[in-house]
Amino acid sequence: MWTADHWKDYEVLDTSCGEKLERWGRYILLRPDPQVIWNTPKTAREWQKLNGHYHRSSKGGGEWEFFDLPQEWSIHYGALTFRLKPFSFKHTGLFPEQAVNWDWFSQIIKGAGRPVRVLNLFAYTGGATLAAASAGANVTHVDASRGMVSWAKENAAASGLADAPIRWLVDDCVKFVERELRRGNVYDGIIMDPPSYGRGPKGEIWKIEESVYPFLELTTRLLSRDALFFLINSYTTGLQPAVLTYMLNTTVAKRMGGRAISSEIGLPVSESRLILPCGASGRWSREA
Repeated sequence: MWTADHWKDYEVLDTSCGEKLERWGRYILLRPDPQVIWNTPKTAREWQKLNGHYHRSSKGGGEWEFFDLPQEWSIHYGALTFRLKPFSFKHTGLFPEQAVNWDWFSQIIKGAGRPVRVLNLFAYTGGATLAAASAGANVTHVDASRGMVSWAKENAAASGLADAPIRWLVDDCVKFVERELRRGNVYDGIIMDPPSYGRGPKGEIWKIEESVYPFLELTTRLLSRDALFFLINSYTTGLQPAVLTYMLNTTVAKRMGGRAISSEIGLPVSESRLILPCGASGRWSREA
């Protein structure tokens, strides 16, 4: 498993009864996690010191209960700063397990010894965008949500990257890729974090089981002749690591050579010293 174990401002403190206890900077949050199917003793003292608790509803969704939690605060990962705020469906605006992928492609970008163009699709609040830009890449950031793109810009400014070569686009990712192909643009690295289900700005429907493979085939054509990497993430149960490897091998590696590998990604749990699985990632590079 690829583990995001370099955090200082974030920590999974404990897990039990369908929930994970987390430290986000100074604040302690308790959120549901479908992977936590065990009922182990709640030994961490922070179970009694919550700043926020997201309660899942039996009818779907849920709501936050707050105990002295600010509307916004920030945490850091290396030189990067992320502004956080709790919003609907339990999220805070950051997926900390993705830091293990940021470290991977940042090293590739830094070691390239040449200008690197990166495309980040379904780019959310910009964690991967900021990591790539901080490593020296010229980044195109695409997300269908105007609010998420604005949030990503705020994260860039907080990270000292307001003037970095980042192109911010509110667009449907599929339509953007189709236009880029017609324009003849290419990229040295591509990152995609497709949702299980979503809608584009004009109501376009995305269902990952039906859409991801044709989209992966399409996007592969945007890779430059000397492309460096391709990263795809999945939080969908049906897309296991072996599926990601298969898709990358039959699209990217078939076209470009190189090698594809995939793995679960996870976060260390301080109390148990075990790893909490948090999805899967597939990586293609010249050496993987």
